[in-house]
Amino acid sequence: MTFVIMSACKGVKDGICVDVCPVDCIHEGDEMFYIDPEECIGCALCESICPVDAIRHIDDVPDNEKDYIGINKAFFSQS
Repeated sequence: MTFVIMSACKGVKDGICVDVCPVDCIHEGDEMFYIDPEECIGCALCESICPVDAIRHIDDVPDNEKDYIGINKAFFSQS
């Protein structure tokens, strides 16, 4: 996993990250978007464009948002 979408996306789902992703690795869930760790190429376009600063490299996810690493993984394990 390279990038993680965190709580700031929850309920917002602006979607501009989906538009800029060159490999279509960002998928919409009920409450937020999720980045498929198998499809992401680590280009960081989504991180740079997110209007609510919800996307971070996995190494830069703050401690209070680390649960979203597991939440993201769980979304794709259910698919």
